Amino acid sequence: MSDIITKAVEALSEKIDGFSAGVAKFVIEGEGAIMVDADGVRAADDAADVTLTADLDTFQGMMEGDVNPTAAFMQGKLSIDGDMGLAMQLGSALS
Repeated sequence: MSDIITKAVEALSEKIDGFSAGVAKFVIEGEGAIMVDADGVRAADDAADVTLTADLDTFQGMMEGDVNPTAAFMQGKLSIDGDMGLAMQLGSALS
């Protein structure tokens, strides 16, 4: 597991303490994937109800609060595949 994914898991764990609404996956382009579900946050690339994909800069900006997930989606910096309602719940948890 890369240092970037390890740090991303830590950052997401601080923002989201379990996510009981479903299973979400964050894909950081060129780095790997992170799963978020009722069990917590972990590095993995499993099946998910919704997959959010972004580059490293966009992901870091969302974690630091500098990038609004909705704005990133509208600007094409964040792509969403799957349950849009679940993605919106996750976006609220990140804000």
